[in-house]
Amino acid sequence: MESDKIRLEIVTPYRQVLDAEVDEVIAPGEEGQFGVLPGHTPFLSTIIVGELVYRQGNQLKYVAVSHGYAEVEYHRVTVLLDAAERPEEIDVARAEAARQRAESKLAQLSQDDHDYYETLAALDRAMNRLHFVRARAPQQKG
Repeated sequence: MESDKIRLEIVTPYRQVLDAEVDEVIAPGEEGQFGVLPGHTPFLSTIIVGELVYRQGNQLKYVAVSHGYAEVEYHRVTVLLDAAERPEEIDVARAEAARQRAESKLAQLSQDDHDYYETLAALDRAMNRLHFVRARAPQQKG
């Protein structure tokens, strides 16, 4: 029996962020944003820091995502990520503090330093959280 829904699972090492039936998934892949509808051809993709969007009926919902992988099957999308948060889960003050720490540390590092790219990734995640929460949850206070 053909399903007209997609089972979307978003998982981090710490928790299952989402397990839901959805109509569409749009994710930030390394080669660009990609969309998935029911019956999509299976593939694997890397996920980059950004915004994953899913649609349930006429309602769009959003998840801030970090690096990871997506496995797309005909009626299932499994996304394994370093981190993922919904707008209401993001602590703006904590994200701002993380941004400031990363910027301060980067100012003292060169690209040859062992911690440079890890710190750059931390800055990228913090900036994504701040952008995401400001765009998706403007009523949230930090």
